[in-house]
Amino acid sequence: MTQEKVRFQSGTQTSEHTTVASGDFEEMTSETLARMQKLDADDPERARLRESVIEACVPLARRIALRFGNRGEEMDDLTQVALVAAIKAVDRYDTDRGESFLHYVVPTMVGELKRHFRDRGWMIRVRRQLQELHMEISRTIPTLSQSLRRVPTVADLAEHLKLSTDQVSAGLECARAYRAYSLNAPVRGADVDVELGDLVGGVDNELELVPERQALWQAVSALPAREQKILVLRYFGNMTQAEIAKIVGVSQMHVSRLLTQSLNRLRLVLLEDA
Repeated sequence: MTQEKVRFQSGTQTSEHTTVASGDFEEMTSETLARMQKLDADDPERARLRESVIEACVPLARRIALRFGNRGEEMDDLTQVALVAAIKAVDRYDTDRGESFLHYVVPTMVGELKRHFRDRGWMIRVRRQLQELHMEISRTIPTLSQSLRRVPTVADLAEHLKLSTDQVSAGLECARAYRAYSLNAPVRGADVDVELGDLVGGVDNELELVPERQALWQAVSALPAREQKILVLRYFGNMTQAEIAKIVGVSQMHVSRLLTQSLNRLRLVLLEDA
C-alpha cells in the first residue's frame, strides 16, 4: 500500500491485515498512534504502524461513504475519497491533545466528502428533467439546423419539440451549469482585451466556512451555560484547564470531563447535520 492510496474491493479489505472490529477501533488506533508518534520519521516501524492504522480505517471509510451514496457517484470512488481523508487524519493527529482518533477522523472524512461534492459535478445543481431536456435540445439543434439551413431559434426548437419557449429556454440555460469555459476566453463587449480569468475572484476560504460556523454556534448555544462558558474560556480565552477551574469553581479534572463531554456533543450534532 502506498501513502497516497489504499486498496479495497467491494467493501472487503484486500490487505493481509485483519480488519479491526468497530468496538476495538478506538483503542487500537489510539495505542498505535501513540507508539507511532514516539518514533523517528524515518523509522521503518513508524511506517508500519501508520499503515496498520490506515488499513483499520477502511471499514469506517466505507460506512461514512454510504451516507453520501445517493448522490450519483460510485461507492468505491466515495470510499477512496474518505480514505484519502483518513490518511490526512493519521498524519495530522496529535495524541497530546487528548482527543480520541475516532472523534478526529470521522469529521475529517465527512468534511472531505462534502468538499468532493462541492468541487465536482455540475457547477450549479439542476433537476434531472432539465439535464435530459438539455441533452434532447443538443441532439435536435444539428438536425434542425440542416433542415432550416440556419441556426434554429428558441421558437423553432419549441415548435419542433412540442414544448413551450420557456421550457426550451430553461433547457438551454441549463447548459451553462454543465459547460466548463476556458479562463483564457475573451470577454465579449469589453472595451479592452479582457479574458474571463481576469474577472474571476480568488477563493474566499472564510466564506466557505460560514455554514459550518453557523451550525457550530447553533450547537454551542444548545449546551448548558456552564459548558458554554468553559468552551469560551478554553478556545477563545486560551486559558488552561487549571485557570478555568478556578473561575468556574470546580476541579481541573471536572473541567477536563466537561470539555470532553461538550466536544462529543458538538461532534454528534454536527455529524447528524452532515
